[in-house]
Amino acid sequence: MKLNDNCNRRELLLDTISLASLSVLPGAAIAAALIPTPYQTAGPFYPTRIPLDSDNNLVDVEGRSRPARGQITHIFGRLLDSNGQPLTDAQVEIWQCDAFGYYHHARDRGGLADPDFQGFGRTVVDGNGGYRFRTIRPVSYPGRTPHIHFRVIGDGIEGFTTQMYVANESGNDTDFILNRVRNPQSRASVIVPLEPAPEIESGALAGRFDIVLGLHPSM
Repeated sequence: MKLNDNCNRRELLLDTISLASLSVLPGAAIAAALIPTPYQTAGPFYPTRIPLDSDNNLVDVEGRSRPARGQITHIFGRLLDSNGQPLTDAQVEIWQCDAFGYYHHARDRGGLADPDFQGFGRTVVDGNGGYRFRTIRPVSYPGRTPHIHFRVIGDGIEGFTTQMYVANESGNDTDFILNRVRNPQSRASVIVPLEPAPEIESGALAGRFDIVLGLHPSM
């Protein structure tokens, strides 16, 4: 996907898939979504300096001529309160390592991360609490199963952080952060299947991760 210089990245990405599916969830999905998303550590690699290019397209970095290495993955979902109502006055941030397991952070073997991967992105949720990111499929690195960090900031929300994991990864069984989530339903709520999504973008994957803010379950 090549971005036209005259196009707003966020608007272009939102146009690649109908967000109507994010606006209304059937009753069963609402019930499942009401499981509070467990709070998890932000880890040591939250950026010390926010990059100049920090939109919701992490694959294409402003001023770089090639896309990030890795399999393009679209992550979308809704931000909800514990009653299933959308939270609209909020911003969602994500950060993750590149396709080779390196973060854009001086504490992570600094300077080795893919310069064509943004590594960090943020977006404002829409009127239905919907958000989306175009990124790469997360990969493992020493000591961690594949994951993406999420942070929610908004009116009355003081930096809620969590992590999203990939379904069917063998490392999920031994990951020390994921295994702090003892409640089976809470654990399932942060593990997301990534499926081929040719209707969005050729060769890309997609996954849905709804974030429900409520009481944190016991860790």
